[in-house]
Amino acid sequence: MNRDARIFVAGSDTLYGHALVDLLRAEGFTNLVGAGADEPNPTRPAAVESFFAATKPEVVFLCAGKSGGIGLNRSRPVELMRDNLLTTTTVLDAAHRYGVTKLLYLASSCAYPKHAPQPLAVESLGTGPMEPTSEAYSTAKFAGWKLCEAYRREYGCRFITGFPANAFGPNDDFSADGGHVIPALIRRAHDAKKQNAPELVVWGSGTPRREFVYSRDLARACLFVAEHYEGQEPINLGGGTDVSIADVARAVTDVVGFRGQLRFDATQPDGAPLKALNSTPLLEMGWRPETEFRAALAETYAWFLRHHTTEISSKFHVSSSVSRGR
Repeated sequence: MNRDARIFVAGSDTLYGHALVDLLRAEGFTNLVGAGADEPNPTRPAAVESFFAATKPEVVFLCAGKSGGIGLNRSRPVELMRDNLLTTTTVLDAAHRYGVTKLLYLASSCAYPKHAPQPLAVESLGTGPMEPTSEAYSTAKFAGWKLCEAYRREYGCRFITGFPANAFGPNDDFSADGGHVIPALIRRAHDAKKQNAPELVVWGSGTPRREFVYSRDLARACLFVAEHYEGQEPINLGGGTDVSIADVARAVTDVVGFRGQLRFDATQPDGAPLKALNSTPLLEMGWRPETEFRAALAETYAWFLRHHTTEISSKFHVSSSVSRGR
């Protein structure tokens, strides 16, 4: 990609978007449009229309759309589904009409069938029902992929879709009730340490396994496929190893320095028993994640300490259940 290309990261305030903006700037891309306060609300067609007319982006990374852990998916399915549907239809329509050269849409591994063979290969998409706890959000992300595919078929748009592994890192949502598993655990473990709590309760049995990717590695994968991938099929953006939720909880509490007991509440939902991606096509193209899991946890907690320690941690009940991520 030309370093002077006009690039729009839709959702620059999200975990994925922050990491992408940082990477693009570090790699010498000098013409990022819409970053920060200049970004339009992606659910409002008039705002997106004005933005595309004024800036005419050549490359778009579509990272926008609300997301959250199991707790948020259970309490606000309408908000999550509606926001993602509006975002995708609005941005893709503008990208098509204003001649965007290439667009990468980031879907979600939640869109895979709950009981698809592991590791998850793109051939399994649409072959069975999704995990019920996140079905509304997952359906919206699945629809976004199919809409990209439809634009390719009808108009020849160079829209590609990536399915990322569970990402975490700086600029994540660290709220105890809305965040995914790792940032929610970091928040609760930190609060528990500060309050000398005797235990930390984690939703579920701890046995489900998830593949995690550091947000900065995911940003590198996004740039890599934007520059090197042209396929109509979606591509998985993973390449790490899967880890049990119990091992994740132990690693987080070790990094944070919480010395109390972990208790797993098996009366709460586990979500899918295993979710790991078959990222063979990406790996065969030459991409590899660079950051070891524990090092990524340490960097994420260090970022949390710099940006969140002034918040009033007592508003969270440290003995309450952690909102498990998907």
